[in-house]
Amino acid sequence: DQFDNLDKHTQWGIDFLEKYAKFVKERIEIEQNYAKQLRNLVKKYCPKRSSKDEEPRFTSCIAFFNILNELNDYAGQREVVAEEMGHRVYGELMRYSHDLKTERKMHLQEGRKAQQYLDMCWKQMDNSKKKFERECREAEKAQQSYERLDNDTNATKADVEKAKQQLNLRTHMADENKNEYAAQLQNFNGEQHKHYYIVIPQIYKQLQEMDERRTIKLSECYRGFADSERKVIPIISKCLEGMILAAKSVDEHRDSQLVIDCFKSGFEPPGDFPFEDYSQNIYRTISDGTISTPKQEGMRIDSKTTVGKAKGKLWLFGKKPKPQSPPLTPTSLYTSSTPNGSQYPIFSIEPVHYCMSDIKTGKPRIPSFRSLKRGHSYLQGPALEDFSHLPPEQRRKKLQQRIDELNRELQKETDQKDALIKMKDVYEKNPQMGDPSSLQPKLAETMSNMDRLRMEIHKNEAWLSEVEGKVAARSDRRHSSDINHLVTQGRESPEGSYTDDANQEGRGPPQQHAHPNEFDDEFEDDDPLPAIGHCKAIYPFDGHNEGTLAMKEGEILYIIEEDKGDGWTRARRQNGEEGYVPTSYIDVTLEKNSKGA
Repeated sequence: DQFDNLDKHTQWGIDFLEKYAKFVKERIEIEQNYAKQLRNLVKKYCPKRSSKDEEPRFTSCIAFFNILNELNDYAGQREVVAEEMGHRVYGELMRYSHDLKTERKMHLQEGRKAQQYLDMCWKQMDNSKKKFERECREAEKAQQSYERLDNDTNATKADVEKAKQQLNLRTHMADENKNEYAAQLQNFNGEQHKHYYIVIPQIYKQLQEMDERRTIKLSECYRGFADSERKVIPIISKCLEGMILAAKSVDEHRDSQLVIDCFKSGFEPPGDFPFEDYSQNIYRTISDGTISTPKQEGMRIDSKTTVGKAKGKLWLFGKKPKPQSPPLTPTSLYTSSTPNGSQYPIFSIEPVHYCMSDIKTGKPRIPSFRSLKRGHSYLQGPALEDFSHLPPEQRRKKLQQRIDELNRELQKETDQKDALIKMKDVYEKNPQMGDPSSLQPKLAETMSNMDRLRMEIHKNEAWLSEVEGKVAARSDRRHSSDINHLVTQGRESPEGSYTDDANQEGRGPPQQHAHPNEFDDEFEDDDPLPAIGHCKAIYPFDGHNEGTLAMKEGEILYIIEEDKGDGWTRARRQNGEEGYVPTSYIDVTLEKNSKGA
């Protein structure tokens, strides 16, 4: 008898289900926004690298970028949580809510139909009851009328007969209504029993099962809501462990070494500043006890010769100083301070006479150091091909990096050449697969690229040898205690790549300026090398580049130096002309015991 209350309860259950679904939806939106904000945060602080030079090298930077990557993965797991909740919880709730509404509507309709049928049976029974009651009253009236006429002596026989017939009719109709009422009553009682004991309990049972299934579904969704979070906990733990490992990977000593390697110039530290005696020309007649500069014939330098040589000398900062330079002081003469505390030397110790002669000429050797306030103004000049605008140590690193890149490109071209040769052999054996001559242009292009790369490697290796030779010579001079040796070497620029004239900054191969012993013996061989074999040119070679030797197909040359792994062989003609030729262009025949000779 609580059909209306059950109707309200089931409606409340569906409303509560939809309320929880709305809660899950808002939680999904929070997770999605959280993941989006985390990704935007990672994107904001991730470096925007356009070249390899900008890649992070310090362990603290690398650790931070690793933490950003882990945080990005963590954001991805938040997205997984949102996706899992949306698919497993929210989507399932919305589908079940729709099915639940349909089922509830069907059960309530069945309950209402049963109630309506019972009401109809009651109305039929009530109508038959009222009709039976009315007919009984009419029969009683007919009986009273008959008895009154029957006892009346004045009434005619016809009136009595008519009253008797009316009584019989009403009695008969009353009996029929009685039978109909009894039937309707029996039917109603049966339907009412069926309604309250069979139909309604069954409908209520279905509603109960439906509500229990709703409760079970809510329980499953609660569990799924938590499982969505619990599934990603191991991966999130790995992300956090990755952050901890990134923090442990920070190495302060390695970062310090990277700073040293990055700013290490390779310049020679300044020597002791000599005593400059300006009174030697004034007090020439004073006794030997007066402080003066002793005359040393070996250290006397002619000012004219010095000035003449200075035109071809190599200057530290690429430009010859103007006469309007500031006055010479010990600070401006030898060092220049930078924010990081480093000092850049100008040149080594020189005699007092040489310093004074330079002062008298009005062309001081000391350039202005205002451009070194930030310690890296030498990097602001035009980038030269041989990196001569860089300090020695930085130049050596750049050259080594370029040689490694060229070697990788050469290896790719070599692999491509081998593949083309194999394909050409396959085409020659099986002409139906392709035309071998069609590969000749590509093969020639590959060979040309290989020659170009070998020339570039050879050129950069020459520059590298120059730098390494000068660094080694400078190291020997640094540990030497011979003052005469220091004075002799002191007129040299700390690095051979800085020149007086701007037009000399882009020079190619190394040139001899002051001391031939500083250069590699490979470039300064006075005696011709002995021939260790001969070769025959398989292909023609133009030899336009400097240091190469042109040759014709079939030409015979002497081998004076084998291929050292760079793809070039040193050869000589009969007329004495020497140069490098590509090893792949010649057929080499070495003489026995030639290396020993």
